[in-house]
Amino acid sequence: MTSPADIPGAYVRDVIALCARWQVPAAALTRGLPLTAAALDAPTTRVPIEVCAEVVARAHRLTREPALALYAGWQMRLSSHGYLGFAAMTAPTVRAAIDLAVRYAATRTTAVGLVLEEAGADAALVIEERVPLGALREFAVLSLAAGLWQLGRALTGKPLVGTAECGFAAPSFVAQVPFAAGMLRFDRPAHRLRFARAILDLPITSADPVALELARGQCERELAAIVDAGLPARVRAAVIARLERGPGLPAIAKELRMSTRTLKRKLADRGTTFSAIVDDVRRQRALLLLDDRALSVGEVAARLGYTELANFTRAFRRWTGTTPAAHRRR
Repeated sequence: MTSPADIPGAYVRDVIALCARWQVPAAALTRGLPLTAAALDAPTTRVPIEVCAEVVARAHRLTREPALALYAGWQMRLSSHGYLGFAAMTAPTVRAAIDLAVRYAATRTTAVGLVLEEAGADAALVIEERVPLGALREFAVLSLAAGLWQLGRALTGKPLVGTAECGFAAPSFVAQVPFAAGMLRFDRPAHRLRFARAILDLPITSADPVALELARGQCERELAAIVDAGLPARVRAAVIARLERGPGLPAIAKELRMSTRTLKRKLADRGTTFSAIVDDVRRQRALLLLDDRALSVGEVAARLGYTELANFTRAFRRWTGTTPAAHRRR
């Protein structure tokens, strides 16, 4: 069973390979750590987040490159993501590839998850921290954000326009990287990539329906090996589908073919609750819907399943520290 606090060795291997550009030997990055080059090449190797954070700290110190996370993202390859990367490469459209990433992200790590939100002409791919990332947070979010853009361009053969929002303060190096300064936004309520919804319909140049089914089958087997790891994602999908009508626990439990008590227990085993999932779905959708100026704040509240505007305002203030109207003005 995959630990919620580890990541594939392939990701650490890629960081070590990147540092070779600065003439940093692998041994300097792994000395004294429970890592070997041979182990990192094995597809089943997992590395605790704390060990990965130490490798990254050494990489920053030895390369003296503060923007190392962006370089790691720009060199990201689909092959580093195992069968999930292969499935995305053979999907017919960007939407299909993202749906695969959302469903099977847990096969790579349960520390970070992905959620696709759509509203009007806009879409956002949310990067969720599902365990505390600690010292690895900034590097992980920035490299993943840059990497997802890079993979999107590689899959479609087209330049993709959008912005990446991060839930932490801007690192000092960002102003010195023109590309990053134009693309990245900081001190935002969530980590997410924002782009035009039409991008979801772009075709993938390497689409292959036969290969896709083979890769999807392997991803399903890997997901099944992680006990109930995909349950929060399934609950989230069911909540999103019922959001405007009001997502109730009994209805969701019935849809997932289990009792409300069993659903509560299984979610607790995954470190979450039904109300926390509903709350987070509403928060993410609210942030996206408020960007659509054609909708009034009251209409946004209704689309989130709130019957009273005051309840939405209180919830939004709890999520962000400000009101929906103030957030829209910002």
